[in-house]
Amino acid sequence: MLALSAADCVSPAIQRTRDFLFRPFRWGTYLKLGLVAIITEGSAYHSRASNGGGAPSHNGPVIQGPWDFAPLEIAAVAAAVLGAILLLMWLFYLITRLRFAFFHCLVYNTREIRPGWRLYREPAWRFFWLNVVVGLCFVLLAAVLIMPFAAGIWRVLLQAQHGGGPDFTLLFSLLLPLIPLIFLLLLAGFAIDVVLRDWIMPHFAVDNATALEAWKAVWGSVRTEKRQFLVYAILRTALPAVAMALVFMVLLIPGLMVAGSIGALIYAIHTAFAGSTGGAAEAGLLVQVFFGVVAFLLMLLFGICVGGPVSTGIREYALIFYGGRYRTLGDLLYSPVTQPAPIGGPSGTRG
Repeated sequence: MLALSAADCVSPAIQRTRDFLFRPFRWGTYLKLGLVAIITEGSAYHSRASNGGGAPSHNGPVIQGPWDFAPLEIAAVAAAVLGAILLLMWLFYLITRLRFAFFHCLVYNTREIRPGWRLYREPAWRFFWLNVVVGLCFVLLAAVLIMPFAAGIWRVLLQAQHGGGPDFTLLFSLLLPLIPLIFLLLLAGFAIDVVLRDWIMPHFAVDNATALEAWKAVWGSVRTEKRQFLVYAILRTALPAVAMALVFMVLLIPGLMVAGSIGALIYAIHTAFAGSTGGAAEAGLLVQVFFGVVAFLLMLLFGICVGGPVSTGIREYALIFYGGRYRTLGDLLYSPVTQPAPIGGPSGTRG
């Protein structure tokens, strides 16, 4: 496969997306693949934990400390936080497995999710822990950078509790430097996401590579074509926004008409049963719930129909661009072979 420029990858990505989702077209398959694409592309990527404590107000000058809780309350909060973290990690692992399964679908041009789900279990597990480690390092770095500003803001808020009001000039002077810092952190988070999902993950899936092996291969490609990788990162950010804007403009009027019709219908039903009592009121409530569920399902259907092709196109774009720099992946994208070799087999050996 030829190494196309970042701009030249757009057209073949659109072509592959059209062939994958619409040729042949089946509603059930389209909705399934569209939902998977949205989950794998649009889901939250990094886990973030935040702690906070609120102090109830008192008439006197005494201020209760944020950790002045009963032992049972502390244990309950700790158990809830731990349970939430474990739940989020489990969901993130499932999403990681699903990303590998969808990668399998796009690379081998198959619409079955289950084969990829089973085939890449071990690489997905290692890639999941790589993401966890990288995410924790990123959060720790962000905390270290933000800590001096947070400490200053905390002191201002404590002084405000004692003095009766915050010093807004001082508070603004502390918040203002945070704006560029937060922007840089968001930019760094996006860059890490692109490196992991678009460039390192294919090495895990195709070659069963380790994190170090994948990083060496990616870094070698980036050093060779710094400009093209930079242009790719820019287009990778801009293209989804442009696509969604175009779809929004095309479907704005039809969407408003459908939403307005459903809203008017629900309002009419609510008005008709407003003064009813007993069984009639319960029947009116059931009718409103029914049409509310129908409206929700229509919104979900609309979201899948719009977001599915855009999310699939993003992944196709990433595969085509990096497939030109990663020969094994590029050969698979345009190979007549429909079944992958087992992990660790001819195309899955390390080194």
